[in-house]
This record gives sequence, C-alpha cells and structure tokens, in this order.
Amino acid sequence: MHFKPLYERYFKRIFLFVHRRVGEMEIAADITSQVFLKALTNLKKYESRGLPFSAWLFRIALNEINNFFRTNKRHRTVTLDSATVDELYEDLTADHRVDDLLSRLPLILQKLSAEELHIIELRYFEKRSFREVGEILGITETYAKVRVYRTLEKMKKMFW
Repeated sequence: MHFKPLYERYFKRIFLFVHRRVGEMEIAADITSQVFLKALTNLKKYESRGLPFSAWLFRIALNEINNFFRTNKRHRTVTLDSATVDELYEDLTADHRVDDLLSRLPLILQKLSAEELHIIELRYFEKRSFREVGEILGITETYAKVRVYRTLEKMKKMFW
C-alpha cells in the first residue's frame, strides 16, 4: 500500500474534522500531521475489517484530538449554526421554541461526556450517516443509532 495517494485523498477531510473540534488552524494542522504520521508508522499493522480506510484515520484523529485536550487542559468548543440547532430541536422536542433550545444548548453540550459530544457532532454538526458514525467510532451502525438516541434522551432530560 502506497501512502501518498492515501494522504492526498484523506488529508482535507481529516484536517476539517480536526479543525472543527479544535477551532484553530495551526493546532488543527499540527494534529492532522500527527494523525498521518501515526498512520504512516502503523500502516503495516492496519487490517481491513470491512470498514473503509478513512474510518481508521478518523479513529486516530479522535484519539489525537482527545490527547490534545487532555494534555493541554483545554475545553472543547462547539460552533452552533441555526440549521444544526433546528435539526437538534426537532429530535429533542416539539413542545418548546427553538430560542429556548438555542439558549440552553451550549450548557447542555458542556454537560455531555467527550464520547457523547463526539457522537452528536458527527451525526448533527457534520451530517454523517449512522453507518459513518459507526465506522469512525469503531462500532456497528446499529450501536451508533442506539448511542445517538441515548444521548438525545439524556439531552432531553437536561433540557426540561
């Protein structure tokens, strides 16, 4: 397996994935470099298990992002846009106004674990399918659905 075509094919997707979570270009570039360095050094260990190669890269990226936040004791930031809030609102409740959710959502997201926040970001902020969420997190599509809905239920309880 040659690495250059893989790097060229996946660099932008991995960089944007990292940048969305860290919010700074320079840090995202550094973390993305680490992702590809780890991928290159561990390429011989990679085993195809029916998932796309990108799922392996996204898992490495998630680990590097988590290491960054843990090492630097920084807090995650989540950028909210109205389309994402609208979609989350539909899945959370139909009884309250979007303005209520918009004002409460940042506090609710802060209370989620890192894993729960990742799953909500992948599904709602990045508009990924359950299959993609599962691939990135190394779980089945069915379990990805379960985790999304459990996290939504937890968020609903915090919203009320």
